[in-house]
Amino acid sequence: MEFINTVGFIQVDFLLQSKTAKQLYFQYAEAMPIIDYHNHLPPDVIAKNQPFKDINAVWLDGDHYKWRAMRTLGIEEKLITGNASTKEKFDLWAKTVPYTVGNPLFHWTHLELKRYFNISTPLQPSTSDAVFEETNHQLKTLLPSQMLKNMKVEMLCTTDDPVDDLKHHKQIKKNNISPKVLPGFRPDKIFGINTGDYLDYLNKLSESSGVTINNLQTLLDALKARVSYFHENGCRISDHGLEYTYASDYKLQKVDSSLKKRISGETISEEEALAFNSCVLFELFVMYHEKGWTQQLHLGALRGNNQKLTKQLGADVGCDSIGDFAQAKNLSTLLGKLNSSEKLTQTIIYNLNPAMNEVFATMPGNFNSDKVEIQWGTAWWFLDQKDGMETQIKALSNMGLLSRFIGMLTDSRSFMSFPRHEYFRRLLCNMIANDINQGLLPNDLPFFGKMIQDICYNNLKNFLKLKNQ
Repeated sequence: MEFINTVGFIQVDFLLQSKTAKQLYFQYAEAMPIIDYHNHLPPDVIAKNQPFKDINAVWLDGDHYKWRAMRTLGIEEKLITGNASTKEKFDLWAKTVPYTVGNPLFHWTHLELKRYFNISTPLQPSTSDAVFEETNHQLKTLLPSQMLKNMKVEMLCTTDDPVDDLKHHKQIKKNNISPKVLPGFRPDKIFGINTGDYLDYLNKLSESSGVTINNLQTLLDALKARVSYFHENGCRISDHGLEYTYASDYKLQKVDSSLKKRISGETISEEEALAFNSCVLFELFVMYHEKGWTQQLHLGALRGNNQKLTKQLGADVGCDSIGDFAQAKNLSTLLGKLNSSEKLTQTIIYNLNPAMNEVFATMPGNFNSDKVEIQWGTAWWFLDQKDGMETQIKALSNMGLLSRFIGMLTDSRSFMSFPRHEYFRRLLCNMIANDINQGLLPNDLPFFGKMIQDICYNNLKNFLKLKNQ
C-alpha cells in the first residue's frame, strides 16, 4: 500500500481552511513559544545533550503509539520491540504508515518529518531507504537541545518519581542547558499498596527521604520531605495517573493499621486499600497547596490490558485503553473537601473517556474563585487528535470559558512530538475562523488573535505562576 504522485503533503496552509484562519495562525499563533508542562521526556538525555544514535532512538524506541499500530497491522512483536535491526524496524514502520490514514499518527508522522528534517514526501516502503538515510545524516549534528530550540520550547516539565534524586535536572541547570527543564512530582507507585513490589518501593522512599517508614505518619513525613526536595529543585507541578479519583471515607487510625499490616507482609482488602489511597491522595494535595504547586489528575485509563506483554515488556508499551469508570462524584468529593478546608490549589483535570467531556467541562466551574483556578486540561492520549481536540474545544466553549483555556501539551516520551502544539494551534485558529466567517463571532482579528495567543502561552504562564522561574 503506497501513495503515488504525492509530493509536499504538509503544505503551508495545512488544516487552515480560510483566509481568516491563515491570518489568525500566521499573525498571532505561529510565533508563540511553547511551555510543555507535562511530558515524559528523559531528563538524562537532555542533560547529556549528545546526538541521538539514529532515527529509531529519537522516533520509534519507546513510542507505544507506533507499536500499537504495528501490532494492529499484524507485525511480529520481535520486529517491533525485539532484537530486530534498526533498519528492519524502521522499514516496518514505513510499511505501517500508509495504513494509519485517519489515525492521528498519519498527520503526526509527516508533520514531524517536515518540521525536524524538512522532508515532505510521504513515508512508505518506496521512500523508507531515503528517509532513513536523510534523517540519520541530519541527526549526526542535531543535539536534543537544538531540537527543542527549533520548536520554540521555552520550558518543559518532566514526570519524575518521588524517589528520583533529580541529578539530571541539577546538571541541566548547572550547565545552563536550554530550555528550562523542571521536574514534575508523580507519586503513582505509592497508591499500589497491594502490588508485589510495594515494600521494596517503601524502602526506596525511606532511603531517599531519610525517614524510616513504619506507620502512616512516617509515610506522610517521607512524602513531605520529597515534596520539599522537589520544590528546592524547581518543581512546581504534580501529576497523578489514576483510574478514578480516590475519595472514600476513612479513619486515620484504620488507615494506619492497614499500612502497618501491609508493612508486616500481609495483604489488605480492596476496601482498606481504597481508604488508604483516599487518605494519602488528600494529604498529598494538602502538601501541594502549602507549596503553591499546580496539581494534575489524569483520569480514566485502563492500563496493562495485555497481561502477557505487560509481563514481558513492562508498563506503557501500548496495551492500555479507555476505561469506563465513574468520575464525577469522587472528583467532586475530593475537590470539595479540599475547598472546604481552604487547601485547594491550582488544579488541572483530564478525562480519557470522551463520554466524560461535559462532566469535566462543568466540574471546574464548581470551585473556581478569585483565589484558585481549576482547568479542564487539553484532550489527552486517545483524544489527542483532530476530532478529539475539536470536540473538547467545543464542549469547553459551550460550558466554560475557552478564552481562559491553558492549551496544549505533548504528554510524550519523544523529542519529536512538539509539532503537536502546532497541530493544536492550527485547529484552534481554524475553528475560531469558521465561526467568524459564519457570522457567529465578530470579525475582530486583533481581539481573537490576542485570545489565541493567551490560549497558546499567556494563560498557562499565568496559571502556573512561572513568572519567576
